[in-house]
Amino acid sequence: MSPTQEHEFLIELVRHRPSLVATLLTEMGVPVPSFTQARLESTDFTNCVPTEYRADSVVVLDGSKPVSGVVLEVQRQHREEKTWSWPVYLTTLRARIKCPCILLVFCPDPQEALRCAKPIEMGHPGWTLRPIVLGPQQVPMITDLEQAIAEPELTALSAIVHGSTEEGFKVLQTLHESQEHLPEEAQGYSDLVLSVLPESAVATFKEIMMVMGTFKEPRSKLFRELIDDGIAQGVEQGIAQGEAESILTVLRTRGLSVPEEAQERIRACEDRDLLLSWVAKAVTVESVDELFD
Repeated sequence: MSPTQEHEFLIELVRHRPSLVATLLTEMGVPVPSFTQARLESTDFTNCVPTEYRADSVVVLDGSKPVSGVVLEVQRQHREEKTWSWPVYLTTLRARIKCPCILLVFCPDPQEALRCAKPIEMGHPGWTLRPIVLGPQQVPMITDLEQAIAEPELTALSAIVHGSTEEGFKVLQTLHESQEHLPEEAQGYSDLVLSVLPESAVATFKEIMMVMGTFKEPRSKLFRELIDDGIAQGVEQGIAQGEAESILTVLRTRGLSVPEEAQERIRACEDRDLLLSWVAKAVTVESVDELFD
């Protein structure tokens, strides 16, 4: 994932649906006041001073008047200078919209997320800013189709965060199955997801879905190109490794126990024909032992 993609994907999702910040805060147990509309607000916090202060995204939750402001920041790693600028964002936004404001920081690295969550002592008695930090552990794994259809932005974020892990296969599968039920503008989220995920994960996903007979050709041209490019690159880098991981993912997805010895045997195999036969058998076998019969 490039730094630009890593920084922009959540901002893009919030741009399409500002209320996503309220959903994320609720997922983390942060009380969110009742509101009727969520709208984007200017990210510029520069006043009549030389220093420029600009946040990644700002959302205002409205009732009959603004009821809450949310400053969203995306951090790849902890930066000490943010401990000075984040309070400026909140106090400036609070003065502008005249209601309580929240700092929500997204950090995809678990260790860096802990550093970003460090309390910021403001110096005034009783005034400590504790950033609300959203790390990978706080992003839910969306595997329910109805929820994926109802909350496509949260599902896209879930797929981006978890899609390259073994457990995240079901999230990608749910995202894939939800596409035909979404309005056209939301189907573009698949492009965003696949442009961010490692190409090896994209290639493995398509291969497994085709073996299981549930793959549908995506409507998005970019989605198709990314998948095809991922397959091609997977061949160049070593198709055997991709086949082996596909077998293991299918077995685990079906709930079968895969002993360490069996994992090593599958990963050590360099015979592509044999690997392909194992991929096909992995869909129907009742135990790992049957795979090798």
